Formats: sequence, structure tokens, C-alpha cells
Amino acid sequence: MDVEDMKRYLRETFDGVNFLEANGDTFYIYDPGRDLPAERQLPFATIVTGDHYDDASALSRPGAWRLNIGLTRSAYGALFAQPHGADGGVDHTVPDTVLPHPVYAPQHWVCVVNPGEATLDTVRHLLAEAYDFAARKHANHRSRRASS
Repeated sequence: MDVEDMKRYLRETFDGVNFLEANGDTFYIYDPGRDLPAERQLPFATIVTGDHYDDASALSRPGAWRLNIGLTRSAYGALFAQPHGADGGVDHTVPDTVLPHPVYAPQHWVCVVNPGEATLDTVRHLLAEAYDFAARKHANHRSRRASS
């Protein structure tokens, strides 16, 4: 799967998602009404194509890109016993392997450099979990606003 295939998958699979692009990177935000204030526009997944934010995955290599997915604490915990950052002894350049995010692991984010055959089913499952979590947070926020 290449980066365009993954972008297409995200666009075609998940309803109510706003796609924001900057510096060749794409941020996937659950916002079905396209009316979230800027401070609430937090992505549930991102595709990063360069070393704009960190260089842990060496995305300056030809064809390298990274999918990042924000999970619940329990979903993250099912994958990794504890959050690991860039200093956790993880080689974030390894392709097609689900890894703790090099920066946002403490916030329960995972990443995969160039997802492929080894991780595709897992990636699809994790994206669905992250999407569902984003939709629940959105609904809870709307419910709290309506009741106040």
C-alpha cells in the first residue's frame, strides 16, 4: 500500500472526517458538521511524508511515509506495556511494523512507516478504533454543550 492508497482508504472508509493538509502531510479530524472550533480540531490519524515534526523515522528517504494513529489508553495498552518515546530503544525507521509513536506515545499514539502486508489488517483495525473513539468524544462534547 502506498501513501495515496492509504489516503484513499481513509477518505472512502470513514464518514464525517475532515481532511486538512499542510507541508504534504494530512490530518484526519472527525468533524461531521465541519464546524469544530480550531482548538477542538484534533486528528485521530495523520499521514506524515517528511521530517517536518521529527526525524525519528527518517522520512527524507525516497518513498518513506508514516501513518500515525491516536488510540485509547486500553487499545494502546493492548499493544505495548508502557509508552515508549524516541528514547525507548525503538528503531522508528523500521517499515511495516506497528510501533509506539516517537513523540506522542505517552498520549497513546502509534505509528507505522510504510504500512504493508504485515500490518495492513492491524492498521485497518486500529484506524477503526481511533475513528470510533474520535466520534464518541465528538458526541460527548456535543451532548455536554447541549445540556449546559
